[in-house]
Amino acid sequence: MDMKKRIHLELRNRTPSDVRELVLDNCRSVEGKIEGLTAEFVNLEFLSLINVGLISVSNLPKLGKLKKLELSDNRISGGLDVLAEKLPNLTHLNLSGNKLKDISTLEPLKKLDNLKSLDLFNCEVTNLNDYRDSVFKLLPQLTYLDGYDIEDREASDSDGEVDGDGVDDDEDEGEEEEDEDGEEEDFDEEDDDEEDEEEVEGEGEEDDEEVSGEDEEEDFGQDGEVDEDEEDEDEDEEAEATGKGEKRKRDPEDEDEDEDEEDDD
Repeated sequence: MDMKKRIHLELRNRTPSDVRELVLDNCRSVEGKIEGLTAEFVNLEFLSLINVGLISVSNLPKLGKLKKLELSDNRISGGLDVLAEKLPNLTHLNLSGNKLKDISTLEPLKKLDNLKSLDLFNCEVTNLNDYRDSVFKLLPQLTYLDGYDIEDREASDSDGEVDGDGVDDDEDEGEEEEDEDGEEEDFDEEDDDEEDEEEVEGEGEEDDEEVSGEDEEEDFGQDGEVDEDEEDEDEDEEAEATGKGEKRKRDPEDEDEDEDEEDDD
C-alpha cells in the first residue's frame, strides 16, 4: 500500500489536526520520499516511518509539535538539516539501519536543541573509532545514544519514552477506567446472578418440602382411611362372632322349650 492511501486509512474519519500519533510502517514511499503527509497535522507528536524505503526526508512538512520520529530501516544517507528546520521540538530520533557513514552527516542535528535521544544501531558510523565520544562531543544536548548515556548507563523506561510516546495516555486511562467499571459491573451482575440462583434454589427446596409434606398428608389420609376400613371390618367380624355365640347359647334352651311343649301335649 502506498503512503498516501495508508495515511487516509489511518485518519479513520478524523481530521489531520485530531491526530497525535501516526504509524506508517512498511508502506511504500514514492521515489524514496514522503508523500501525503502535510502541515495540517499540527498536533502530531509521534511519527513512525519504519521500513518505507525512504532515501530522503526533504519532503517532510513542518510539524512544530512532533517529539519522536522513527526512521529506522530506510536508506537515508544524509540531508538531515531539514529535521532541524521542520521539527524544532524533536526530542527522540531513531535512524537505526540507515546508510549513515560519517560523523559529519550528523552535524545538522546540532540545531535540534531539545534532542535527548538518538539511535544509530546498524549504521556504518557506529563502526568508527571513538564513535560514542565523538557523537556526544558533537551533540552536547544529547542524553542517550543507542539507549545509553555518556557514562554507559542504560536509559530507564521513563527516559527512553518520549512524552508524546504516551500520545494516547489519556485515552488509555479512560479505557482502563471503563474496563475497571466494566469489571465491577460484571462482578455485580455475577453476585446478583448468584443471589438469584440461591433464591431460586431456596424456593425450590421450599417447594420440595411443601410437596413432600402434601405427599405425607395424602399418605397419612390414605392410611387413615385404610385403618378405618379395617376397624369396620373388625367390628363386623366381632358382631358376627357374637351373633353366632348367642345362637349357640340359645339352642339348648330352645330344645328344652320344645320338649316341654311336647309334654304338655
